[in-house]
Amino acid sequence: MILLTVISSILIASVSIYQFRNEAKDYHRERLERKENAIKEHINYILNTTTYPLTTENIPLIFSERDKIHELADIHGLEINLFDLEGRLLKSSKSSFAVDEEPKSIDIYIVKLVQSSMDKRYVEVKEIDGVKNLSSFSEVKDTQFKPLAILNLPYIEDDGYYERELQKFLVRFGQVYTFMLILSGVLAYFLSSYITKSLKTISDKLIKTQLNKNNEKIELEASSSEIELLVESYNSMVDKLEESAIKLAQSEREQAWREMAKQVAHEIKNPLTPMRLTVQSFQRKFDQNDPNIITKLDDYTKTILQQIDTMSAVAGAFSNFASMPAQQNEEINVVKIIQLALEIFNENFLYFKPEKEEILTVMDRTQLIRVITNLVKNAIQSIPEENKNPFVEIEVYQESETIIIKVKDNGSGIADENKAYVFEPKFTTKTSGMGLGLGIIKKIIENYHGTITFKSELHVGTEFMVSLPLNTNVKIN
Repeated sequence: MILLTVISSILIASVSIYQFRNEAKDYHRERLERKENAIKEHINYILNTTTYPLTTENIPLIFSERDKIHELADIHGLEINLFDLEGRLLKSSKSSFAVDEEPKSIDIYIVKLVQSSMDKRYVEVKEIDGVKNLSSFSEVKDTQFKPLAILNLPYIEDDGYYERELQKFLVRFGQVYTFMLILSGVLAYFLSSYITKSLKTISDKLIKTQLNKNNEKIELEASSSEIELLVESYNSMVDKLEESAIKLAQSEREQAWREMAKQVAHEIKNPLTPMRLTVQSFQRKFDQNDPNIITKLDDYTKTILQQIDTMSAVAGAFSNFASMPAQQNEEINVVKIIQLALEIFNENFLYFKPEKEEILTVMDRTQLIRVITNLVKNAIQSIPEENKNPFVEIEVYQESETIIIKVKDNGSGIADENKAYVFEPKFTTKTSGMGLGLGIIKKIIENYHGTITFKSELHVGTEFMVSLPLNTNVKIN
């Protein structure tokens, strides 16, 4: 809007200046023509009343009589020059003509232009010292309409009046358009604020829009039709996004359970093969008279029980992951619970470093023990046997309204290509287990609106960090 105002003001000012100049130019040409016609009428009157014969040679005599040439010049306010048909000066109204430096003749081409033109007239335009000078040349005829002489009227364009008027106009014009510029700036500000307010609301909603959350629709009281169309499109997108999120969640759950079922089936099938081989071997070699039958029966029983225990462990782990036990929230001392969880480990390279002896919060002590046990167990198992200086360091401290628990080891670390899969339920780098531990504790921590992150460097070690809100009572999701 401001740019449009500025451009329009420049265009109007340019057109106005051009118009003023053209009007001044037309005015001077028309004035010269009027003056010329009046002087020629006066000359015709003198020629009709003179007693001299009407010849070119008598022109100086005719206009010298009673100083008629100067009288004409005074009446009409213009210098008057009369030339013969060859361009030689006959008579001039200049009082000091004898000493003038003005040429006493006109160029022959001007004479030819006058004679060849339809109205026997030619106007020459010259610029002297930056001032435009007009000079008209026209034929003077006798009573028989025969060419008698050439009349020359020099005319200086005086644009002072028009220049003063132009300056006054530009001053008024500048005042009006300065006011218009300020007004357009104010209107542009409020208009842009009105438009951007709606766009800001839409952009804020778009930033907050996520697939796995309940997204709010936009409600605007008044806006332009384009903004309303954009809002309707967004609200329609929110509805479709919610439908897509439900379908995606359902699909993800189905896919997760399919993968979990495959993993459980695989883990259960592993011990079935040695059990089958053991049973078949015992069946072939069974001899009740064999003196070592008791020992063989004992070995057979141990093998079968060992594989049954493995299948029970697999089923138990799957059951624990599939159905998280209900939270029994109570006020606990986090430091004391972590100490209690560490007592089951016999390794002498565990170092517990609490910031203070008591950090109170509200949560399920069993689930906190499960988190610490799992993290410490993983840390111990990640340290290779050839490591001469193993250590696992557990820190706990309070940071503002957050409890921070860190478990750091100098084990094998996690390869970069595996970091994205650490918390996936079926992922594991160990030769035993189902890889459900980290998935379970991540679910426990998230139920308390906490987070679990890690940083790891291959062959250097890993550090897990758990952040839990202080004094939190959270319902199970």
